[in-house]
Amino acid sequence: MPIYEYACDDCSHTFELLRKVSDTSLPACPECESTHVRKLISRTSFVLKGGGWYRDHYGLKSSASSSSGSSKSSESSAAKAAK
Repeated sequence: MPIYEYACDDCSHTFELLRKVSDTSLPACPECESTHVRKLISRTSFVLKGGGWYRDHYGLKSSASSSSGSSKSSESSAAKAAK
């Protein structure tokens, strides 16, 4: 179950709740018991760091030696184009 962040429109209190994705009703504010709350869009704590499939182009058929050679040739062609 995901954690959602809410803000109360009446007292400006922000709070987090662990709720099901299928829950459609908005909760009441724990500070003032108001039902005028809205769901906030907050940053996720899931971050992809380091090397991996998204950085190393996982799934490409080229080998590591051919990819380094092709990057050198693309650099030299870019240098020629700049001249």
